[in-house]
Amino acid sequence: MVGKNVIAVDLGASSGRVMRIGFDGKRFAMHEIHRFPNVPVQAGDTLYWDVLRLWQDIRTGTDMALPADSIGIDTWGVDFALLDRDGRLLANPVHYRDTRTEGMTDYVFERVPRRTVFDRTGLQVLPLNTLYQLASLVAGNSPLLEMAAHFLVIPDLFNYWLTGSQTCEFTHVTTTQCYNPRTGDWDRETLNALGIPTDIFGEIVMPGTRLGTYAQTPVVAPATHDTGSAVVAVPAIQENYAYLSSGTWSLLGLEVPEPIINDAVYAANVTNEGGVEGTYRLLKNIG
Repeated sequence: MVGKNVIAVDLGASSGRVMRIGFDGKRFAMHEIHRFPNVPVQAGDTLYWDVLRLWQDIRTGTDMALPADSIGIDTWGVDFALLDRDGRLLANPVHYRDTRTEGMTDYVFERVPRRTVFDRTGLQVLPLNTLYQLASLVAGNSPLLEMAAHFLVIPDLFNYWLTGSQTCEFTHVTTTQCYNPRTGDWDRETLNALGIPTDIFGEIVMPGTRLGTYAQTPVVAPATHDTGSAVVAVPAIQENYAYLSSGTWSLLGLEVPEPIINDAVYAANVTNEGGVEGTYRLLKNIG
């Protein structure tokens, strides 16, 4: 990477920033190019993400940071967008703090037992998880799932707008509770049982995949889940270590070579989320 410069776009739950990062063979140099707020919008009884404003800020910062050797985006987890068959956004993505998931864990477990959901996904039960958000659309007879042709989590939406790629990056997919690490695919069995159409879920790609170009610059999927990117950057010098990630959430965990799905993990309500190079983040959301 001697003489390389990359653009890193990092979106958190309250703000975003575009960074230009250079490496001269010995040292990294980081420069903040553009910082902007991420302010959700309440419309009626629904709390939305303002993804069009975020997209404008991403483009503004990226254009300011060019030229570069590549571009990568990470964001918060679990939230998603639905596109129609022409690739158009059907509605603003809903915020994970919206009330639509109230009672949805009970709704799901009446159709697929709680232990079965865990055994298939390895994730702790959090009402904000994508699975329960999607279930709320089914329970509320929303027309969105009937109209949808593509499901994209938030960083994949921005990567799609940058490149035209409608792929889904692994580390983010594993936060949805719609992925089965045993099969390495979407958990189609659970999705079908809940009446969620499985044909909207696209190809899953690993971190490091080149997705396309923006302004003739390669766009590469990093660990697009922000905690996945944070964990891979932990400056640990030994294999056995723990990390504490403090942001919107406080996450305590380990990096392990494969998901751990057993009675003890289930009892502790611990989660398995994907990492870089096929690793998993065994962690607990502690606040």
